This record gives sequence, C-alpha cells and structure tokens, in this order.
Amino acid sequence: MNDTEALKYAAAAKALEFVEPGMKLGLGSGSTSAAFVELLGMKVRDGLNVICTATSNDITQKARSLGIALAPLADLAPLDLAVDGADEADPALDLIKGGGGALTREKIVEAAAERLIVIADERKWVKHLGRFPLPVEVVEFSHPVTRMHIAKTATAFGYGDIPIALRHKNGAPFKTDNGNLIYDCTFGEITDVPALADALSCLPGVVEHGLFVGMAEALVLARAGGVEVIKPVR
Repeated sequence: MNDTEALKYAAAAKALEFVEPGMKLGLGSGSTSAAFVELLGMKVRDGLNVICTATSNDITQKARSLGIALAPLADLAPLDLAVDGADEADPALDLIKGGGGALTREKIVEAAAERLIVIADERKWVKHLGRFPLPVEVVEFSHPVTRMHIAKTATAFGYGDIPIALRHKNGAPFKTDNGNLIYDCTFGEITDVPALADALSCLPGVVEHGLFVGMAEALVLARAGGVEVIKPVR
C-alpha cells in the first residue's frame, strides 16, 4: 500500500465512527469510497447491522461481495447517512465530484440522506474549486449542442473559452451507468460556486453536474500528520 492509499484507508476508518447499528447508509463511488466499503464489510462480518444503497454498479458489486445488505434507494429513503469521496473540497465543503462518472447517482443518493460525510486525502483539499475539471453529465442526443450551451455559460460567467472535453475510455466515449456522456470542463478557479451550479442545472441536455453545494456536514481529511474532521465555513 502506497502513501496515498494509506491516507484513503485512514480517512475511511475515521468515517466508520459515524456509522451506528441499524443505520440506512448511502455508499459513494470511487477509490476512497471503495476503501470505506471494504472496512464496512469487515464490521458487517463482525456483526454490525446496517442496510445500504450504492451509487454505482461497481460499488454495488463490491458491497455484495463483502456481504453488505443492499436495497434500492426508493425502499430506504430517507437515509441516515451517506459517505462518499470527492475530487475537490473547499473550506465551505462545496465539492467537485464525478471523476469516476457516478455524479448523478451520487447526488440523488446523497440528497436523500440526512447527513453526508466526505472522505478524502490531503490532495483533494483546495482553497477554491476548479483545478479539477468539472464533470457535466449530458444526454447523448445532440450532445455537441449541449456542449455549446456549456461553453456559452462559461463565457457569460467570465471564465472565457474554457477547455471542454468529451470523456473517453478505451478509445470510445465514456458512458455512465445511466447511459449518458460526460464533458469535463476546466473552469479554473470558480468564483461563485452556487451561481455556476444553478446555471449549469438549467441547461437543456444537462442531466447533472459535479458541483455538490452545501450538502456535506463534515470532511474527514487524511494528511501525513493525521486525520482531521473539518466542518464547513459558510
């Protein structure tokens, strides 16, 4: 296990302290969430009684393989707690998520949770969101037109002619678990996160974007010197 992986597991282990017997949990996606699911699976084998819903096909399969009880979100909502990673987190605990492509299901699950705990290593902590390209999930139909709308929005908000790249995997356009496409949009420093989030949500063809605004209760941040639980500064 390298240093980065060790930090992910350290954050995941701390996040387990928020889990109580009988909870209905939302399981996030990505490598840090996968570490949390592994540790949760160990607790379940030791007798912890929880029931979970997952935000991606990969995490569903992983949780099932570890003996974690699963049910559809519609059968469990509202959830007691969701635990997920992030690609970036700022001091307000606004987030950029979607590097793994599960942003829409993540947002649906986490909006249905009473509490959202974010787990991350120190690389994900930023003063301002935007260094990481913002994923925007779009329907496939006429998606270049949706890209045009995204570009116009970026210009209107003062970000200029930003790079907007259709995500590919294995030489073909990446498809989400929902069958949609993703454009990765390099805004640079985002000066007004809520305003940009609202504007992108209104665009025809946009299914969801990776700005998670005002949703996280706490960030469990693992650094080389230890693990810190950070509350939002708003």
